[in-house]
Amino acid sequence: MTNSENLSNLVESILFGAGRPMRLSEIKTLLESQNIELDLPSIKVALNSLEERYANSSIEIKEVASGFRMQVRESFGDCLYPLWNETSNRLSKALMETISIVAYKQPVTRGDIEDIRGVTVSTQIIRSLLDREWIKLAGYRDVPGRPALYETTKNFLNDLNLKSINDLPPLPEALPAKEALDQLEAG
Repeated sequence: MTNSENLSNLVESILFGAGRPMRLSEIKTLLESQNIELDLPSIKVALNSLEERYANSSIEIKEVASGFRMQVRESFGDCLYPLWNETSNRLSKALMETISIVAYKQPVTRGDIEDIRGVTVSTQIIRSLLDREWIKLAGYRDVPGRPALYETTKNFLNDLNLKSINDLPPLPEALPAKEALDQLEAG
């Protein structure tokens, strides 16, 4: 058996070394491979201890769709941007509109997306979202032509620091036509 400080350190090393979100059961399996037998509540207590340890630091333990991970707090992220190639991470407006529609209206077909956006969705946008593993094929709509249905993935939720799709911010209410025109005219 191991003491609580040592357990917290073990869990910390697993989260740091994994480089991806880890489920409690995965942490338990890794510890068992080292002959450390623990129940899931004990591992959760260790995670809570780590959250307290990092409460006043630039690092946090974050629960996302795929489990728990160690990450830099959002408020400290700006200083890291120069480390990454700016152009490789930029997302086009069309891609952002498309993933937003998929996230809020899923499962959707390409035709559904085009109806909402009012323009044709390029194959490249769908391919890009599939390559990023932000969307996946969820089946086919039972209509003539059997169009593919798309939905978001756990990777999408992880990349947005969300536990579930229900954590997305609510959509703004649509303005009545008269009010929208008044706002447009007002600039």
